[in-house]
Amino acid sequence: MALIKSVRGFVPEIGENVYLADNATIIGDVVIGDDSSIWFNTVLRGDVNSIRVGKRVNIQDGSVVHTLYEKSVAEIGDDVSIGHNVTIHGAKIEAGALIGIGAVVLDHAVIGEGALVAAGSVVLSGTKVEPGSIYAGIPAKFIKKIDPEQSKEINQKIARNYLMYSDWYK
Repeated sequence: MALIKSVRGFVPEIGENVYLADNATIIGDVVIGDDSSIWFNTVLRGDVNSIRVGKRVNIQDGSVVHTLYEKSVAEIGDDVSIGHNVTIHGAKIEAGALIGIGAVVLDHAVIGEGALVAAGSVVLSGTKVEPGSIYAGIPAKFIKKIDPEQSKEINQKIARNYLMYSDWYK
């Protein structure tokens, strides 16, 4: 059973039909929307500020979501896929975005709607990733625009797949 822990008077709020892996950790000021999945060894640590996760979001194995005390919050929009071993620290990930395996997204960065951050990339603090674009590298830089329909199709397929995968574990 996942570790769900209150801290500083904040109790995590978990939506309907959410899958929490047995060793996922959800702490403090965290709200998770319906039909989302939080996978093995993932930590959402809302001890120093808030974390908001939308609907149909999958945060894959080994990922960490955290913030800066009184300085940043983490916001993840609907239909977002966050790959294995990703770190999101006080950033905003807009709807339909995809964060690749092992990427790092730092405080006050904004990942635009339908954008893709390539595996292993580091999005520096304050970076604004344009909607419908691919960013890659260390530090992450603009690579190219992607067709909005293609982006939506790929990202929604991943989100639907993770909803199906989570049903296997319930």
